[in-house]
Amino acid sequence: MFQQSRVRLIIGVVLLLALGAGVWAWSTAGHENTDDAQVDAHVTQMAARVGGTVTKVAVDDNQLVEAGALLVQLDPGDYQVAVDKARAELADAEANAVAAQSSVPITSTTAASNVTTARGGITQAQSGVAASEKEIEAARARIVSAQARLREAEANATRSARDVERLRGLLAKDEVSQQMFDATAATAEAQKATVDSARSMVAEAEAGLRVAESKLAQAQAGESQAHAELATAQTGPSQITATKARASAAEAHVQQARATLAQAELNLQYTTVKAPVRGVISKKGINPGQVVQAGQPLLAIVQIDDVWVIANFKETQLKDMRPGQRAVIAVDAFGGREYKGKVDSIAGATGARFSLLPPENATGNYVKVVQRVPVKIVLDPGQDPEHLLRPGMSVTPRVYLK
Repeated sequence: MFQQSRVRLIIGVVLLLALGAGVWAWSTAGHENTDDAQVDAHVTQMAARVGGTVTKVAVDDNQLVEAGALLVQLDPGDYQVAVDKARAELADAEANAVAAQSSVPITSTTAASNVTTARGGITQAQSGVAASEKEIEAARARIVSAQARLREAEANATRSARDVERLRGLLAKDEVSQQMFDATAATAEAQKATVDSARSMVAEAEAGLRVAESKLAQAQAGESQAHAELATAQTGPSQITATKARASAAEAHVQQARATLAQAELNLQYTTVKAPVRGVISKKGINPGQVVQAGQPLLAIVQIDDVWVIANFKETQLKDMRPGQRAVIAVDAFGGREYKGKVDSIAGATGARFSLLPPENATGNYVKVVQRVPVKIVLDPGQDPEHLLRPGMSVTPRVYLK
């Protein structure tokens, strides 16, 4: 009886050992784990977008800040002056643009009026030329008529003078009466006066001709001037084009001034550095009074609300690993406390390919080394409500392949 009980005990122990071995083999074959893994999170490096003197640092290292919270304040004085100057330049540019735009219709109206006036001047000058030419013709006709009367008067005066001389000899012989002689002498004197009158008429007609010729010259000069004015007035379209171009340039200057003002206002806003996300302040390297340059790092913000695990599995462990598989992460810092998650993605290359000095295997001294591939594991919602996980913590993830 005792012997049978001992045999049953031995058989039971063997069965338990076999069952345990089976369970261990099944569990080992159904998951992969690695101790080369760390917690990771987004780390936002905050840098100055403009240079200036730090007047206030509103946070300390390891302080939790909300999105939009003030981090650093730079002296805004110089940038406020730049904004005021840009606004003044914009106002000046807008005034110039309004003046340039108002010049366009004025120039158009003036150009059209100048063309009409110049054409009217040409017509008037041509009328003056025609009238002057007619006056010249009339003056020349008067000269011809006066010269004819002068010749007639001179002929009559010559004949009367001869009659007087002939009667003078007859009067001395008492062959004619004194009365007849006196009448003939009076006629001769009248003929001389007629000659003088005819000569003055000729001189007057010649003077009239010279006046008419002077008027013609003036009218022709006026016509030339009117043609020149018309030619100048006909450049109106070019003047309108130039005026419109100046108006466009003034409007472009307005746009440039607006852009300058916008940039100045942005620079003024950049003097206030705010937190873009919620997180913990780290690596604060500035203090009030310090002068910083644009692009200089100020501090970092660690987004502890969104953490994940980067596990470097051996390439031989990835045969059956796929995104979406369940994972359990044991955190060393908390005594192996476990967090649930799942595989999010597998890196596109091994970690060695992204190292500072990637291995070069074309040297002839190649030694095969098992490579590790980064695998991203994300936590299930609500796994870290206290936000205890920090980037860089060592963890041991276990991925269930089945």
